[in-house]
Amino acid sequence: MKKELIFVGPPGSGKGTQTKMLSKELNLPHIDTGALLRETIASGSEQGKLAASFMDKGQLVPINLVSEIIKNRLMKEDCKNGFILDGYPRSSEQAYALDEILKEIDIKEKVTPQVLYFEVSKDKLIERLVNRRSCSKCGAIFNLKTMHLKDNTKCEKCSGELIRRADDTEEVANKRFTTYFEETAPLIDMYKKRGWLTSIDASLDIDTIYKNLKGAVK
Repeated sequence: MKKELIFVGPPGSGKGTQTKMLSKELNLPHIDTGALLRETIASGSEQGKLAASFMDKGQLVPINLVSEIIKNRLMKEDCKNGFILDGYPRSSEQAYALDEILKEIDIKEKVTPQVLYFEVSKDKLIERLVNRRSCSKCGAIFNLKTMHLKDNTKCEKCSGELIRRADDTEEVANKRFTTYFEETAPLIDMYKKRGWLTSIDASLDIDTIYKNLKGAVK
């Protein structure tokens, strides 16, 4: 049975980490829309050049262009049994665009997507973000408060330098959180009314969240 999973949650909710683990276990492609846009631009395709023309000016890539890029990805062979979509949609407008994409790719069979909403309080999220560090060499993510590292400056996997992202400050985290919920609250309500939404308590530890996530996936 085809699985179409849509992961929704604020920055720092941990959905990226959970997506990677579930993608591997279910053998479903993890489609990170941010990474997909970057890959499209790097490819030098016409779509990539057009997307770059907006991003280079600091502008948002138009919804119709993002939708085309996502549709092309979802129509690839590795998505025939389903996919995990991460980072899209982020607004009601994008959700309606996704509806049209799914109608087109699911024309041969009726599939009801499942939306996994990673729910976490603002205080917990900000605490997590300001303590987040990433390895400059291998990209591994660590949390100084919860992971009790032997050395808060070095990666425990490859000994690379641990760095703090420029946007992982309390001020920026507050702004990102506010913006996210202004855009996403109507989307969450919409999916809840459709009966597609499953909430995941993202304030717990990684292993517990993953256990609950696996139990929630239909």
